[in-house]
Amino acid sequence: MARVKGGTTSAKTRRNVLKRVKGYRFARSKKERAAYEAIAHAGKYSFAHRKDKKNDFRRLWNVRINAGLDGVDEKLSYSKFIGALKKHGVLVNRKMLSELAAEHPKTFARIAKKIS
Repeated sequence: MARVKGGTTSAKTRRNVLKRVKGYRFARSKKERAAYEAIAHAGKYSFAHRKDKKNDFRRLWNVRINAGLDGVDEKLSYSKFIGALKKHGVLVNRKMLSELAAEHPKTFARIAKKIS
């Protein structure tokens, strides 16, 4: 059986790895070993932060809704508002409520008045 050397495959792998780390700083963008490590860490962080992003947006929506409520009713807090929505059976999610509070405050105020 003929001897097979892995030069072509290794070069292709190296080329693909270095392509993925284009724009990284220092050795991470030029040396294979550092590039592999950079890719591993980047993948780990991107996975974790995709999960965190959902939490960040929910927090943003809560802040926007609470800010919208400040303009409508002084004694109505975010938690009381959400509880009242559930009690009245209003099926508008937090994302939509925050959009209404930021973009269409009059519509949001009508919803808040109806609930309180």
